[in-house]
Amino acid sequence: MKTFLVPLSPEEETDCLNRLKNGECKAKEELILHNMRLVAHVAKKYINSQEDQEDLISIGTIGLLKAVDSFRQDYGSRFATYAIRCIDNEMLMYFRSKKKMRGEVSLFEPIGMDKEGNQIRLVDVLEYHDTNVAENLERREQIQKIHRHMGDVLNEREAFIIRRRYGLGGEREWTQREISVKLGISRSYVSRIEKRALEKLKKIISE
Repeated sequence: MKTFLVPLSPEEETDCLNRLKNGECKAKEELILHNMRLVAHVAKKYINSQEDQEDLISIGTIGLLKAVDSFRQDYGSRFATYAIRCIDNEMLMYFRSKKKMRGEVSLFEPIGMDKEGNQIRLVDVLEYHDTNVAENLERREQIQKIHRHMGDVLNEREAFIIRRRYGLGGEREWTQREISVKLGISRSYVSRIEKRALEKLKKIISE
């Protein structure tokens, strides 16, 4: 059984993130090694999905690496919370690819059986510390559902904001502040445009 390094304390994590921001390679390595427990934690929830545990660890590690590369301290959350989302997203993408599923993947999609022979669903394996994850993923699925029809109802600026805010196209989600800087407009204006665009998209979601 593999053993992992203990998690970093909040102070150690902040120091590590600051050193990483300054380009210190050792800080990146520390952040990865001390958060491998997160990968094992998420992978353990998929243990009855007929996938090899080592493969799940490898897939989850890719998600952790993406989290390290994309996390920003102004996101307003602990790195661990952000990393778990990235790890789970990587695993979900793996299952989607393997099953060659078409269209949207439901949170209630079965992925295996537990020890008692009960069916395990995607929503079941997402029950970790962040209680809003299932809601966030459901919202993401709704946005993905309308992605291919966005051009029919949104103008160019509205589409740009929605794609960045919800991470469509495989990119990370942008904050309203980041978008406001990119477009040279106020954050409140970005918020109004986003709200207006989502109102337009509600029609597609309900169809």
